[in-house]
Amino acid sequence: MTRDVEERVETLWAAATAGDEYAAADAALAALDAGMPMETLLLDVVAAVQSRVGREWAAGRITVAQEHTATAVNERVLATLAHQPSARRGPEPGRGRITVACVHGEWHAFPARLLAEVLRLRGWHVDYLGAQVPAPHLVAHLHRTNPDAVALSGSLAPRLPAAHAAITSCQAVGTPVLAGGAAFGPDGRYARLLGADAWAPDACAAADLLAGGPPPRRPATGRPADAPPHLAGPEYAALTGSAPDLVRGVAEELARRVPELAPAYAESRLGHPVEDVASIVDYLRAALYVDDPELFSSFMGWMAEVLTARGIPAHVLLPVLDALAERLPGSPRALVMLEGARDVTRRHRVGDHWTRR
Repeated sequence: MTRDVEERVETLWAAATAGDEYAAADAALAALDAGMPMETLLLDVVAAVQSRVGREWAAGRITVAQEHTATAVNERVLATLAHQPSARRGPEPGRGRITVACVHGEWHAFPARLLAEVLRLRGWHVDYLGAQVPAPHLVAHLHRTNPDAVALSGSLAPRLPAAHAAITSCQAVGTPVLAGGAAFGPDGRYARLLGADAWAPDACAAADLLAGGPPPRRPATGRPADAPPHLAGPEYAALTGSAPDLVRGVAEELARRVPELAPAYAESRLGHPVEDVASIVDYLRAALYVDDPELFSSFMGWMAEVLTARGIPAHVLLPVLDALAERLPGSPRALVMLEGARDVTRRHRVGDHWTRR
């Protein structure tokens, strides 16, 4: 990273975390005026600031409200840059048309918007559909516009079942799908498992991949392909159906076993223990869907780090895992995943007493 880029990142970071969208926009426009290429500004400055927002929240150095504020400011910067003359050249002849959309239920739209702007810079005709697009509405758009490909973005693994529905629905009408985002795994393993035509880890890689041409079209079948037999199995279906009652029961059990937890959450600026229980159940469902224990154990390791950074010891997660196991005696795959998550959580254990920052 050059010194100029580093300085631009720091300036934008300061404006974004202060909630000053005007200063942030001015900083971005000043970089353009100084000769920084638009793509460099988007990928090496704006995207770098947004990645830092996530890391700083996970480390407990900014609050949820600050994270939301900084993201909103960064989104405003993206919109401002999209209206600059250098970003409004129009599609290049022969480039083709790409639809960019987020998986249904996915509210983290920033990566998709970033990709849309990079593709426009590279001459594509881009239809950006935004956050959480249900598969039927996405397919209706494909019928109307007939794009060369869909770029489907997902940041959270619990959206993988919805991503699968979107992928197969798009392919049923003959449109290939390029999947991207953290939901699909660090190496794209879940994109391949769910049948995506291609995968890219980030906006730059996606644009580079499409530069060689979109994935080839498939014959339109009119109906989604059948899921592989290991996807959406009976354990996943049972857990999905019982999830609300399961979350409620485990949260109540956690309150009895660790009564000091609710005050600790309030003091550490987290929401409420029940929200974390719901997230744990959601990630367990996702791991069952793709039959990958590592998905669940990785999430539990991340959650242990987040709690520890806020002064809550990771071992408070163990009663949650125990309570889930007690309520899922007929789910052997889930029990294996819960035991693996216990091992990860124990490795994060920092002591038997509350720690304070």
